[in-house]
Amino acid sequence: MMDTAAARATRALPDIPRDNDGPVFREPWEAQAFAMALALHQRGLFTWSEWAATLAGEIKRAQAAGDPDTGETYYRHWLAALERLIADKGVTTSETLHRYRDAWDHAADRTPHGMPIQLRPEDFEAVT
Repeated sequence: MMDTAAARATRALPDIPRDNDGPVFREPWEAQAFAMALALHQRGLFTWSEWAATLAGEIKRAQAAGDPDTGETYYRHWLAALERLIADKGVTTSETLHRYRDAWDHAADRTPHGMPIQLRPEDFEAVT
């Protein structure tokens, strides 16, 4: 494995799903969430120690709520940790994250299967 940002992240986060070439992803959004965390780390928003502690907290919360910890939900916890950190660091608010999530859900509902999802102003207006 080359010494890339992804390789360094994989070494810093030993529980990340991986193979001999580095991190592995089941869905494109998982790779995108991974890339967002890498980019924010590289910009100095958080250290890998902060990231690992936040991710561990999200996993513990999910397990306490009944997550079976089979590995299939790892990147859902990753995304929750990313959202928590950017809200805690003041990059955005939890309310803004929820507003965009709701607008995204609305956009996904109106988009035919297989077509790209595009956010439109009316997706935000549908959010109450």
